[in-house]
Amino acid sequence: MPSQTSRSDTFGAMKPIVTIALLTVAITAPARAQHAAGTLDAATAGRFAALALACVQKEYPNKITHILNSPADVRPPHELTPAFYGCDDWHSSVHGHWMLARLIREFPNAPFATVAVAALKANLTPANIAGEVAYLNATGRESFERPYGLAWLLQLAAELRESQTPNAAALSSALKPLEAAVVAQLKAWLPKLAYPIRQGEHPQTAFAFGLILDYARGADPALTEIVVGKVREFHLKDRDCPIDYEPSGQDFLSPCLAEADVMRRVLPPNELGAWLTTFLPRLPATNSDAWLPIGVVTDKTDGKLAHLDGLNLSRAWMLEGIAAGLPSGDPRRRALLAAAHTHAASGLAAVTGENYAGGHWLGSFATYLTTRRGIGK
Repeated sequence: MPSQTSRSDTFGAMKPIVTIALLTVAITAPARAQHAAGTLDAATAGRFAALALACVQKEYPNKITHILNSPADVRPPHELTPAFYGCDDWHSSVHGHWMLARLIREFPNAPFATVAVAALKANLTPANIAGEVAYLNATGRESFERPYGLAWLLQLAAELRESQTPNAAALSSALKPLEAAVVAQLKAWLPKLAYPIRQGEHPQTAFAFGLILDYARGADPALTEIVVGKVREFHLKDRDCPIDYEPSGQDFLSPCLAEADVMRRVLPPNELGAWLTTFLPRLPATNSDAWLPIGVVTDKTDGKLAHLDGLNLSRAWMLEGIAAGLPSGDPRRRALLAAAHTHAASGLAAVTGENYAGGHWLGSFATYLTTRRGIGK
């Protein structure tokens, strides 16, 4: 397992390029609000990448959720989870790596791509991944990062598997043991899960099921069948979702919209339209965003309050996803897309990196939105 000194040496060689990337953040930030849902250029991609590059090898501050099985488990994050020890917490580190892989795939010749590849190669080594597997499979850690972090790990695996960039195959191969361990844990857990988890933060099942299903349909028919079955079991009879009660004060996911977004992955357009009529019966058929106000952050230095910036980003892609799943002539698509545009503009304007509370993770959500990852791409 590489020492912290060797990690610092590796990152030290990357510092000039990281500096350039961080300068990109400062130069292009004033233009950030001009980008709407589904649009991304190389300069903005570089700004997003810089946020991940600033944290994937930044060990502290660090918020770990850690089961101690013995005094030997009192160790620093880079020893406990040697690949994903940065970006404040494990799941943010995982989707920070996903973001780098995604942006390299989208802009393989952009200036940031070289340092992004170096960061992935430094962290996703066979030795580091073996350490991650050992940690995940240890006694008492069956619920570690379940389902949110595990779902993002599978998104990282899917991104590397699908990418045709030069280093993707080797990185995908290195990640495979952890990918297999995550799939095994999910297959053991899902049949025992009797009820959905409907909150607006990490434990929510609807959002995680969407990410897992997008992975599984390209890799694992058995996992696909399990997830589709759970989605239908949990949600097919749901009705009158209280979207007026949203958001809660620290949501970064919408319980109602995430459910509709995962349902569009399992229902054909006409069936989705009929289901949506009972699930969100007051969804308007006008070109208006007034039915769903954006979430407002009152203190961007507070990590929990800053969740609402992420809510605006995730709502935007979920609204786009729901609209994409409906028949093309469904009049409700206008209201969905109007709200998506408003939420995207607000969410993207918040991706500045000015505060680490949001800077360590919002770029991943912005990348998922602007590259339309969950909508057939």
